[in-house]
Amino acid sequence: RKTAIEAEVTKLLDAQFIREVHYTTWLANVVMVRKSNGKWRMCTDYTNLNKACPKDAYPLPNIDQLVDGASGHKFLSFLDAYSGYNQIRMHPQDEEKTAFITETANYCYRVMPFVY
Repeated sequence: RKTAIEAEVTKLLDAQFIREVHYTTWLANVVMVRKSNGKWRMCTDYTNLNKACPKDAYPLPNIDQLVDGASGHKFLSFLDAYSGYNQIRMHPQDEEKTAFITETANYCYRVMPFVY
């Protein structure tokens, strides 16, 4: 598990999706989940952050509304499936709210983290 965490953190650092953080108000735990192929997936438990955030007064439309709204258009665009959320930059003031802890250091996302 430790090796899998280190590998994922290195990959995220190299892609500049995360940065090291030293002092933060929020700190989430990393949870390792075994995938069906036997490898590990690194997830971050943002339960406490989610509880502290206000509820969205504008819920997303359901899938039927989205499909109906897209009909009749020539082009349909979507984010890259490999790192879709990672293409959405976070506001600098919100980055440290995504801080998580590993055995070696604390990090926070510079982009929207993918949540399973």
